[in-house]
Amino acid sequence: MSSQIPESPNVAHQKADNASLGDLLGDVTRDLSTLMRQEVELAKAELKQSATRAGKGGGMLAGAGVAGHFVLIFLSLALMFALGALMPLGWAAVIVAVIWGIAAAILASIGRKELKQIKGLPQTGETLSEIPPTLKPGEVNR
Repeated sequence: MSSQIPESPNVAHQKADNASLGDLLGDVTRDLSTLMRQEVELAKAELKQSATRAGKGGGMLAGAGVAGHFVLIFLSLALMFALGALMPLGWAAVIVAVIWGIAAAILASIGRKELKQIKGLPQTGETLSEIPPTLKPGEVNR
């Protein structure tokens, strides 16, 4: 990207009066190309941020799935021990299963919260909506 100092209106008018149509169209094409490259870069940055959040939320939900699997294992073992021997060992297995159930609920809640915070491409949409008014001839846009 080049860093040019904005021209004053008088300089811009003189340039328009003295430049050929080809030069002016070349300037417009270059400026539109620069604008589109900048919009693509903004979209890439926003997509990366959204993908990171989606990955984090998905990881939390995967953790909740693993924790839920352990709930089933320990509840099954608890039921087996409880029905087979009616011993305190079975109740201990129930307590462990309840702990895994709490962990699953916490992970699912955190994962859902992360996924709800994904906003897509808000800045890209906003800046793209500003392009059409700048292309209207005869209007001064600030």
